[in-house]
Amino acid sequence: MSRIYILGKIYILLMALLFASIILFAQETRQLAVDKPQAIADLRTSEGAVLVNAKWFVQNAQVVDADFKKPGPGTNGDKLPLYPTGEAIKTHQLHPQFGAADFDTGFATIKPTELETRQGTGLFSFVWYKVDVTIPETIGKLNTNGTTAVFEIVMDDYSEIWVNGKQMQGFGQSGNGVISGYNTRNRVILTNNAKAGDKFSIAILGINGTIGKLPDNYIWVRNAVIDFYKDGLPANKAWSDIGKIYTIDEKLNSIIPQGTKVEKVADGFSFTEGPVWHPDGYLLFSDPNTNTIYRYNPKNHNVTIYMSHSGYTGADICEYGQPGSNGLAIDKEGRLIIDQHGNRRVIRIEKKGPVTVLADKIDGKRFNSPNDIVLKSDGAVYFTDPPYGLPNFFTDARKELDYQGVFMIKDRKVTVVAKDCGGPNGLAFSPDEKKFYVTNWDIRDIHHTKTLWRYEVQPDGTLKNGKVFYDFSFTEDDEALDGMKVDKDGNLYVSAPGGLWILSPDAKLLGKIVTPERPANMAWGDEDGKTLYLTAHTSLYKVRVNTGGKFSWQ
Repeated sequence: MSRIYILGKIYILLMALLFASIILFAQETRQLAVDKPQAIADLRTSEGAVLVNAKWFVQNAQVVDADFKKPGPGTNGDKLPLYPTGEAIKTHQLHPQFGAADFDTGFATIKPTELETRQGTGLFSFVWYKVDVTIPETIGKLNTNGTTAVFEIVMDDYSEIWVNGKQMQGFGQSGNGVISGYNTRNRVILTNNAKAGDKFSIAILGINGTIGKLPDNYIWVRNAVIDFYKDGLPANKAWSDIGKIYTIDEKLNSIIPQGTKVEKVADGFSFTEGPVWHPDGYLLFSDPNTNTIYRYNPKNHNVTIYMSHSGYTGADICEYGQPGSNGLAIDKEGRLIIDQHGNRRVIRIEKKGPVTVLADKIDGKRFNSPNDIVLKSDGAVYFTDPPYGLPNFFTDARKELDYQGVFMIKDRKVTVVAKDCGGPNGLAFSPDEKKFYVTNWDIRDIHHTKTLWRYEVQPDGTLKNGKVFYDFSFTEDDEALDGMKVDKDGNLYVSAPGGLWILSPDAKLLGKIVTPERPANMAWGDEDGKTLYLTAHTSLYKVRVNTGGKFSWQ
């Protein structure tokens, strides 16, 4: 075994194991705000309620009989019994339900100072509260114009929140309108750009708990406030300018304006990878070391666990450095597609929850450990398959394929489309989908194989005429090439030695983005697709650009 191979293997093990020693497991949800608001309206006091013209109302909710149906096949052609189309049954529901025609008819006025009064029937009990507020011109010495206003409530014991008729809901979500926990705060952003006179109608469902063992108490409001933040939600000031952007060609200034800052937005992970922007407005990313997919909400800076055990559930998981998920993608139907290292397959999470295995074998042999993923506009799925998710990489006894390929899943068929790279990793299409790029990271000869390949895409989606597009082998680092993205103008953003390299479509180096930790992968994000989110070892970073990229689900 060569010395270079051993060094490469040691480096991969360090990434997979060393960073695991500093991961933070204190909470499933982390609110990353680190400072106090500039003003508070305490809605439990008469003085605080007057500040925002708050009017409180309350009514009991009743559990009533309801007609429903057993699970059956969908009317959309789905034969799985996941839909309410089966045999008629009796069940229960709450009355009134939020949004029902009679929802507002039973409320009684309650004073802010009476919010600690016990409500409900005790035991299995539900109570609706409602508060209407209006943003004033000032709160204390703070001019509220342009501020971020956040409603917070702590209910004894659980709460759900609707604002102006809407509730935020997302898989893996905790708080932000859905139940956040037992007697814990539930926070919802009312507005990121407050204006005097803005009105908000807030409905809160109070729930007695725990449900499995009902307590001998009642429902009441422990805390209810509106926090006002002058410059948006607080963030760690040391994170606001934490990297460097190096301009090598002046063309970079039209892509990333001079003065643009690199920001850190979250940390405390083991090894971040595989990010994708969700159409509901948040970022998903993998931590293959800890077998987890995380969810980052840029609106409230929260990080939550979206999916645990995201790549492997085998009894021998202790042998794996990176057993979890890696590359993520979302198709045009909003379904999440996951590369699973430990399970050695590509799966899709259907809208109703079932898991569809898109690919786990080719020619009867299991894949190595699917790594990165990209979708073509026609729905075809492409993924790379190096052995870096296997405990012993190239020499692992579990390895069944004698090559490391790039594969295409199309019309339920799996096809190998490239075998040129010893360690295929990142992949991306050109904007017109006529070119296809693959990065190579082959730890067996890391200083001579740091190459970015380009292929011609054929009408059937297969690839031909693969050639080295850019050779990074002159760099001295022991790191090679990882994830990659292409913007709308065809510029490439490549995870390479020392940072993120930006190349033009004609292979000219335009510049570099350097962060304290080398980015392993990246994703276009935010509503306009012009924020590049970088997954870099223990942290998550972002940088704004002028061009941006296209979302696969558009």
